[in-house]
Amino acid sequence: MTPEPGGAKKAAIIGGGVIGGGWAARFLLNGWSVSLFDPAPDAEQTIHTMLHKARRSLPALYDTALPEEGRLTICNDVASAVQGVDWVQESVPEQIDLKHNVLADILANAGPDCVVGSSTSGFKPSALQEGLDRPENVLVCHPFSPVYLLPLVEVVPSQRTSPAIVERCVAILSSIGMRPLVIDHEIDAHIADRLLEAMWREALWLVRDGVATTGMIDDSIRYGFGLRFAQMGLFENYRIAGGSAGMAHFMAQFGPALKWPWSKLTDVPELTGELIDRIAEQTNAQSPDMTSDELDRQRDDNLVAIMRILKKAGQGVGNIIKNHKLDTSNDGEDGWFETVCRQVPVSWTDYNGHMNEAHYLEAFCQATDRLL
Repeated sequence: MTPEPGGAKKAAIIGGGVIGGGWAARFLLNGWSVSLFDPAPDAEQTIHTMLHKARRSLPALYDTALPEEGRLTICNDVASAVQGVDWVQESVPEQIDLKHNVLADILANAGPDCVVGSSTSGFKPSALQEGLDRPENVLVCHPFSPVYLLPLVEVVPSQRTSPAIVERCVAILSSIGMRPLVIDHEIDAHIADRLLEAMWREALWLVRDGVATTGMIDDSIRYGFGLRFAQMGLFENYRIAGGSAGMAHFMAQFGPALKWPWSKLTDVPELTGELIDRIAEQTNAQSPDMTSDELDRQRDDNLVAIMRILKKAGQGVGNIIKNHKLDTSNDGEDGWFETVCRQVPVSWTDYNGHMNEAHYLEAFCQATDRLL
């Protein structure tokens, strides 16, 4: 059974890489206890690095403190990790035989009502369920990195997945501030990765044919349509592009261009050593003075700032944060009334990392509003 509010909530993460570690951080910072199994020798260090990043960024999305962080337990095998948990997230490499073996081990040891999600970016749930004794517990729960910040999860059940499991899955994901997108039709790579794959193919051709560098392609996204997509996505943007006549006018005007040979469609350039080296060199040259960790931090700070603006506007991802209710009030403990308890967003600080005067006033206003 799903634990009642305030009860012990437990999740198991099998595979602690970038995605599995992000899942662990998302659950832990929302008050869940997490047991983690990953045979890699550096798994514990990896998860603590991920937690450090999440602790710096996720609380800054909210205007109150997150729940008390759950307890992390590193386990020696799958069986001990999944004992007594409400949720298991499989995040092992994209090899179907490996996933079958891991999922079978999970189901042999997890409880009958446990949700078993797979982070797979490409496999259909029916493919994952082949040969399993309890396929009804298994479904795709495909997140986006960084999992501790980005809320979207593509939830894909098969016809064999229990409707009760899907319902519990959606409820749990929503409770930890995520946006479950339930996809009722199985398809390889789901929705988002199919869109990304199309853009990725075109980008590879542009670099391969010498039309553009990796920096030019990235600039075309971050200085142009990428800024629009964070607010409205694709179709709503094109509705606006049609002016007052809307989407019908846009389709009539630009629809014929779909038949022009602008796109490589599903053709893929050969990934020769020369092309891979060219892409790697150009990409490294875009930020030569920054390490991967520094780029991670910059990305997270920018995501927090963008998401906070969208929260204020009530658009896109901002609605997910705005509607995520955090049960963290300590009113009445020790006779004190709590007004404000929150993490200071990086955007509230100056070049020395100190909170500036304007945002002290904002914090005081929040405290006064809470008191009154």
